Parts: sequence; structure tokens; C-alpha cells
Amino acid sequence: MTTRKVILDCDPGHDDAISIIIAASKLSHLEILGITTVAGNVEVEKNTVNALKVKDLIGLDVPVIQGAKRPLINKMEIATEIHGESGMDGPTLPHPKSTADSGHAVDFIIEQLSTVKGKVTLVPTGPLTNIALALMKAPEIKHKIDEIVLMGGGTFGNWTPTAEFNIFVDAEAAKVVFESGVHVTMFGLDATHQVIATKEVQQRLAKVDNKVAKFVSELLVFFGEMYEDYFGFEGGPIHDACTTMYLLKPELFDFKHVNVAVETKGELTYGVTSVDLLKVTGKIPNTHFAYKVDQEEFWNLFESVLQSYDEVE
Repeated sequence: MTTRKVILDCDPGHDDAISIIIAASKLSHLEILGITTVAGNVEVEKNTVNALKVKDLIGLDVPVIQGAKRPLINKMEIATEIHGESGMDGPTLPHPKSTADSGHAVDFIIEQLSTVKGKVTLVPTGPLTNIALALMKAPEIKHKIDEIVLMGGGTFGNWTPTAEFNIFVDAEAAKVVFESGVHVTMFGLDATHQVIATKEVQQRLAKVDNKVAKFVSELLVFFGEMYEDYFGFEGGPIHDACTTMYLLKPELFDFKHVNVAVETKGELTYGVTSVDLLKVTGKIPNTHFAYKVDQEEFWNLFESVLQSYDEVE
């Protein structure tokens, strides 16, 4: 399979960490140009440390660059209720040996898109602040973006009754991205809630015997407990993993090509992604919206991803 250049823009985050692990696995054909971080699940400084910890764990040699400390307009909103004070509570990893590269994530994204041969896929799994800032600062980079594969939104909410966390945190940034004219592939709650790491799934994956799989198992146990306490789920949905699993095997998912608009003004609807499934608005479709997952094949591939780390020292 042809190598695909990607930038992972994230706020690790249990499921962000898993997404990085998938992208860097031996089963992946992705060339990771860098990992950029953004304020989201916790403060950007903590998210950056978590990204470095994951990088060290899996022996990944790519730059990590810190990005936006807050949304475009609103005050920062974090999710320690789900991810803990560190943003990646549960497992214990040593303080990272590697350090973040200098500069700002937005400038790194622009520089990579401007200089790298061929097109680049952006994979944002947190609030879309960095991506929006890059598009606003250097709109000429649009033609170098192959696809924006994002986790966010849905036809229902999890942070408010109607809005998903990543979009709610910076709806203005999300609006910029969805209105950019760039090819957007969206994994919202409609899809991600179909890949819940139940206790049965946790037990299955715990049988994979290597240090990366052990780390993932510990992530899933903590994440599942938090989701059970907070939402009443029987495990945690590994939302962000859908993005990189799609890049490994697109046929895992079914899509509808629809128009998605982002609400930024409603007092009760701020952060809503208005997904025009029935095409009642007549607006031009701007998003490939994931609505169905082959759950059996998803977990089969994910188990194989973890097994591919058997030789990591």
C-alpha cells in the first residue's frame, strides 16, 4: 500500500494515545511527519508531556510540537472528569526522555504543508484550534491537504445534550475547518460509540503480551471506569482510534456524503454539528460522515496492531 504522509494533531488523552499507537504500528503505511498538541482534554502542556511519553514508549522518532493553549475565542474547557488530572491517568509511564521541538504547532503544520512533496493528511483528534489557525494564517496551504480526518461532533452530544466535547471546546475553529472547502472525513459519536471497549474486549486485548499492549490495557481499564461512572457506559469508546483505524483500513466504516454545519451562536446549541443526513438544506455536501462500523473486524485489526509491537524494546 502507498505510504501516506500524516500529521497527528491531538490532546492525549487515552484515546489519542491509542490513535498514535495505531498510526505508528508495524501494520501502518502512514508516514508520521509530526505530532502537534492542543489544549483540550487537559492543558496543552500536559497533553504535550503525554504525547512525549507515548512517543518514548513506542520508540517513535518524530517531532512533537506544542500548539494552541486556548480556543480561538472562548475560555479553555478541559475534561479531567474523563481523563484524570494528567489527561492520561491510569497507567504509570516515566517522565519523557524526549523533549518537544521548538516553535509552534501552527507554524509546523504550515511549514510541512508548504515544503513536503505531495499532499498531507491532517488527523485532528482534539479541538480544531491548531488546524483552523493554520488555515487562517496561510490559506494557500489548502491545496496541499489531501484530507482532514477528524474525531468530533455527531448527531447528539456528550458534553452538552447536543454537542460533542471536541467541537464544543472550540466551535469557532470547527466552523473554519468545515467551511474550508478541504475534504473532511468525520468520525463523530454516531460511529465512535460503536467501538466501546467493554470488559469482554478489555479481557481479550489483555492477553496480548507486550509492553505497549499492557499500556493500552491499563488505559482502557481506567477509561472504562470513568465512562461507567460519568455516563453509565459498560466501557470507554475509543473515539480517536477511529481516525487512524480508518487510515489503515477504510472499509471498516460506512459513510454518507453530507453537509455538516457548526453552530456557534445558540445558547443551548453551541457546538452542535448539524449533520444534514436527509439533505433537507440543499447545501453542498462538505463531509464524509461515518455512521457505521464493522465492529468485529475493528477489534480484530486492533488486536493485530497491538501484537505488532511484540519486538519493541
